[in-house]
Amino acid sequence: MIIAPSVLSLHYDDTQQQIRELNESGAQWMHFDVMDGHFVRNLTFGPDILKAFCRISPLLKDVHLMVDDPVFFADVFMDAGADLITFHYEALQTEEQMHSLIAHIHERGKKAGISVKPATPVSVLEPFIAEADLVLIMSVEPGFGGQAFMPAALDKISAVRKMAEGKELLIEVDGGINAETGKACREAGCDVLVAGSYVFKKDIKEAVSSLV
Repeated sequence: MIIAPSVLSLHYDDTQQQIRELNESGAQWMHFDVMDGHFVRNLTFGPDILKAFCRISPLLKDVHLMVDDPVFFADVFMDAGADLITFHYEALQTEEQMHSLIAHIHERGKKAGISVKPATPVSVLEPFIAEADLVLIMSVEPGFGGQAFMPAALDKISAVRKMAEGKELLIEVDGGINAETGKACREAGCDVLVAGSYVFKKDIKEAVSSLV
C-alpha cells in the first residue's frame, strides 16, 4: 500500500519539523492539492510552494489539480517538479481533450492520473483506463480537508479494479481516510491512500504505519 499524506493538512507553523517527520515516516508519496477557487470553493498552493517541497523532501510529488484549466496548470506544476499529475474528468469538455492531456503528461516524462467527484459514475473513466497510470476516487467532495468518508467510494474502487483487470493501473482514494476506512479501501482494491488530517493531527509515523 502506498501512503500519500496530503500537505493540505500540514501544520504550517511547524513546517520543517513536520516534513522531517514525514520524510522518515515510511510514506512514499506527498499529495499536493491545487485548488483555484473556481473548480472548487477553496484556494491552496502555487508552483513555488511545490518547488520548496521538492527541495526538502524526496517523496514522489503527487499533484492533484482541482482547477478549471488543467491543460494550462499541468505544465506549470510539471515545471515546478510534479512527478504525477492528476486532473478531473469534470474539468474538461471532451474525451479528445482528456486523451490529449494524458498523452502530453506522458510526453513530459510524468505519470498521468484522472479523477472523478463523488457524484460522477466511474463508468465515464473506461475510455482512459488503458492510458492513465492512476485513477483517483474522491471519497469526499473536493475542496476542503477533514470531511467524513463516503462509503459509496468502496463500490467505485471495486468497479475500477474490475475495469482495469489485466492492466497496470493504480487506484488512489482521497477523503476521510483513517485506519478503519483505509482498511476498507484496501480490501476493495485500492493501491494508494491519501490522508491529511489523520496523519498531521497525530504522530505522523504512527499514523502512516497504521495505514500500511
